[in-house]
Amino acid sequence: MFWVNTKRIIRTGLLSFWRNAFVSLASVLVLTVTLFVIGSLVFNNALLQSSLDELKSKVDVNVYFVTSASESDVLALKKNLEAFPEVAEVSYVSREQALEDFRKRHENDERTLQALEELADNPLGAVLNVKTKEPSQYENLSNFLKDNPPLGADGKAIVDKVNYYQNKVSIDRLSGIIRDSERSNIAKTLILVLISIVVTFNTIRLAIFTSREEISVMRLVGASNRYIRGPFIIAGIMDGIVAAVISIILFYPLTYWFGPLFYPFPIFLADNIGSLALFDYYVSNFGQIFFIVMISGICLGAISSYLAVRRYLNV
Repeated sequence: MFWVNTKRIIRTGLLSFWRNAFVSLASVLVLTVTLFVIGSLVFNNALLQSSLDELKSKVDVNVYFVTSASESDVLALKKNLEAFPEVAEVSYVSREQALEDFRKRHENDERTLQALEELADNPLGAVLNVKTKEPSQYENLSNFLKDNPPLGADGKAIVDKVNYYQNKVSIDRLSGIIRDSERSNIAKTLILVLISIVVTFNTIRLAIFTSREEISVMRLVGASNRYIRGPFIIAGIMDGIVAAVISIILFYPLTYWFGPLFYPFPIFLADNIGSLALFDYYVSNFGQIFFIVMISGICLGAISSYLAVRRYLNV
């Protein structure tokens, strides 16, 4: 009996969806706009994350060594740092490489190069470039090296300086951008969901009003509350499914035509840092995008319908 009633509820809900075409169209349009914006947030997050990842890769902490530090001591510290769970990568720059890089950076500065030639020995020490998994972890790493200064085989300190505090402003700013962007996207999503539920709620009210005589008859013949509520919820789910399909279809030409406008994606209206081809992202992540938009549509349609039925049917 349960399955028989369930089939009847589903069939009645589908018939109601097609029969109340105007109301269904209004609900679908509202949900399509909302789901399109929710889907756009997915692309916005992808663009932002791509740029933030690129920014993260450009931020690091440099550990400068005294010129007397041996290569074995430097590599030993490199190995110890790589064992830290928060450290993502440690790259080693030898004294010779540091000198060569210095010459390249100042190849147009004749005075600096002449002064360098007059020195009897290489004035630059080795360097370790350390990248952590999160920008907020650089401070802990810097404090560790400050509180536990590495020592060489002769018992002397081998680290000249750590440039965390010179980069602190940039690192803190990047951490703030990541934190603010996450909060902003959550807030925008919640606002859109709330607006969609309220608007769809009102369109379902209209559907209930147009079906008031049918509902009265169902009550008179002893229909259960579940049987009366069910078709409206099924119709709401159908609204969400159709709206999700329309939104997914719209993303294909829009990301293809307008995606190049965001490639590369500019940050701070300054240098183009990071890039992401929206159309390629849409194609490669189609399953994930389809799932997010479809589930969002079904949930919004079902929740809006349930709230409207619960409030206005009094059953």
